[in-house]
Amino acid sequence: MSPNPATARGQEVSITGNCGGGTGLKSVLGGLPDHPALVDIHVVDPNPAHYRATARVSDQIGSGVGPVLVDCGGEAGVILLVTRF
Repeated sequence: MSPNPATARGQEVSITGNCGGGTGLKSVLGGLPDHPALVDIHVVDPNPAHYRATARVSDQIGSGVGPVLVDCGGEAGVILLVTRF
């Protein structure tokens, strides 16, 4: 995830990675449905060898560390998001 660490509220981030045997990036979840850490999430390239998605850090998030989950069609991954305000 970039930019990271210390991503600010409202900042756009890129989420990249490798699906490690999965079929390709299906979705990204940051935070809980009622309290999202990431909003406006878009899968730009689902390529399993090097996926890319973009999102914006929620304006309601505080400072801290939280997980960002990726669904790679048969494989799942976790990325840490560090935020500050």
